Amino acid sequence: MNDKNFVIWGRNPIVEALKSGRTLEKILIAHDSHPSKELIKLAEKNRVKIQRVPRKKVEEIAGTKKTQGVVAIISPVRYWNENELIDEIISREGVLLVMDHITDPQNVGNMIRTAEVLGVDGILIPRERSSPINEVVVKASTGAVFHIPIAKVGSLRQILDKFKKKGGWVVSVEKGGKPIHKISFPFPLAVVLGSEGKGVSKTLLETSDLVATIPMKGKITSLNVSSATAIALWEVAKQKWVEN
Repeated sequence: MNDKNFVIWGRNPIVEALKSGRTLEKILIAHDSHPSKELIKLAEKNRVKIQRVPRKKVEEIAGTKKTQGVVAIISPVRYWNENELIDEIISREGVLLVMDHITDPQNVGNMIRTAEVLGVDGILIPRERSSPINEVVVKASTGAVFHIPIAKVGSLRQILDKFKKKGGWVVSVEKGGKPIHKISFPFPLAVVLGSEGKGVSKTLLETSDLVATIPMKGKITSLNVSSATAIALWEVAKQKWVEN
C-alpha cells in the first residue's frame, strides 16, 4: 500500500478491502489480466467502478510491477447514502452542491473548500466522468473533504428528481438564465455547476427550476468552474444566512 497515493494493489488485498467495506474510488484492471469472479462481484455489490486500462498504467499508479494486473484507488472519505443526504438537506432547508461531471481534481478540491466555508450542507457527485476524491482533491480542499457530507451517485438526474419530489428546488448556474444577483432563492436548494468544457448537462438543465447566470462585462466570457462556484455559492449564502 502507498499512503501517498491512496492505492492498494494485488487481487487478495483488494478483495479484503472490499469485504471490509473500505470505500474505494475505482478499481483499474490491466487489459491482459483476469481478476477473480469474487473481486468483480464484490466491486459490483459495493458499487465500485471498474476500469480496464493498459498494464503500464496499473504499474504506474501502484509504483511497482508486482500488481497482479489490478490496482484500487482508496477514497480518503466515507461517502454518505444519497437518500439520507437529500433527506438531511430537506429537513434543514439547506443547500446541496451538485458537481456535474467535474473532472479536474484541483477544481473539485477548490469547490469543496468553498462549499464548506460558505456553509453548504452536502455535495453530490456522479460515479462516471468525475474526478476521484484523491490526494490532489484533499490538498486543494485544505482538508474540507473531511468536514462536509459527500454522496456519489449513478444518476444525478434521478437523485435530483427525488430531491424535488420531497420539496427541494434545483438551480443550474449556466449562461442564458436570469442574473444571479436578481434571484430570490428558494430553500432547500440544489446548486448545479457543470463541467469545465460542456457546462451543465442538458438533462440537468431540463430538471432545473431556475437557471442562474453570472453577469460578465469583460472580453473573456467564461469563468473557471471553481471561480463560478465561489460566486454562485456566495450569492446563495448571502440569502441563506449572511443577511438573516
